[in-house]
Amino acid sequence: MSVPPLPKDPDRMADATDQTDAVKLLNALPHPVIAVQARGEISSANAAAEIFFGMSRAVLHQQKLMDLVIKGSPLLGLVEKVAAHGAAINKYRVELALVRPQEKRLVDVFVAPLTDEAEGVVVMLQERALSEKIERQLVYRAASRSVAAMASVLAHEVKNPLSGIRGAAQLLEAEVSDSDRALIQLICEETDRIVKIVDRMSAFSEKRPLIQEKINIHVVLDHVKRISQAGFARHIRFVENYDPSLPSLLGNKDQLIQAFLNLVKNAAEAIGEARDDGTIELSTAFRPGVRLQMPGLDSPVSLPLEFCVRDNGSGVAPELLPHLYDPFVTTKATGTGLGLALVAKIIGDHGGTIECESSPRRTIFRILMPAYGKASGEG
Repeated sequence: MSVPPLPKDPDRMADATDQTDAVKLLNALPHPVIAVQARGEISSANAAAEIFFGMSRAVLHQQKLMDLVIKGSPLLGLVEKVAAHGAAINKYRVELALVRPQEKRLVDVFVAPLTDEAEGVVVMLQERALSEKIERQLVYRAASRSVAAMASVLAHEVKNPLSGIRGAAQLLEAEVSDSDRALIQLICEETDRIVKIVDRMSAFSEKRPLIQEKINIHVVLDHVKRISQAGFARHIRFVENYDPSLPSLLGNKDQLIQAFLNLVKNAAEAIGEARDDGTIELSTAFRPGVRLQMPGLDSPVSLPLEFCVRDNGSGVAPELLPHLYDPFVTTKATGTGLGLALVAKIIGDHGGTIECESSPRRTIFRILMPAYGKASGEG
């Protein structure tokens, strides 16, 4: 005799459906969301939290919040306040220092109490960097256009008179005394230096279309590493942290080599020649959650490819960071301030963005770029 199936409980079925819908809703959010229990254990996390903290949900569930952020983090204080008083708190532009990866993120923090008996809280983080990157990239590109226009003017209006000045100085050199000849040589050297600056600026006024091909960025980085170790960075240890499954990108190999070579050269100069513990790390990663809405485009642009150049040099002064990619901004005694401006232009021409985070003995230049076939925002 067969036993008839038990009647299904409609309330239980509805609860299960609600939970499934809630999980789908949380995973659809682009912002990291975690549930933190009374003793600090993380009991739940969405897909964006996995990307933000760089670990899977299963690993996150084994962590406490204090294991993810540095001791004394403002996030810990906010969670304690909400748990104690039962009222939601929002705080904007919080500098969140993560334990792993060891980096700082500028975020808006939203903390609210959970309604169940567990007496925990829910935390949502919204990165400020992504929205601010667009504004900064527009500034960088506007600066590049200004330099391009200036380079065109200088090429015609400055280089010709300089050639005349140098020619006149050479004619006078044969007629002056030995003591004055040093002044003539100084005139020639300085006019040559100005011409070199103008020639470097001419890279911004290049009108030819960018010739692009399918590129493996690891080939580019390996080439840059070999050049650097054979010259200016022979005293520095290189560390490679590559994602071997990283897809290709569409780009110009020569220009990308120039951009990364400039970044590595800056890193080597920040470390200096006197130190024997200098380290430059080249890393690549796939970040599928990064999408930016760029002006003039209907669809958000996906920038899943992340390339980083890290060094343990002296760092960048905080007051210089907002102007780092502006032309003629430099801290080097003999620098022209065009290197990073050119890097920003090259990355911008490839549809990417570049950001810098810096503190003493820890500077990171982070480049985000579209993958091959993803430049128009699909995927």
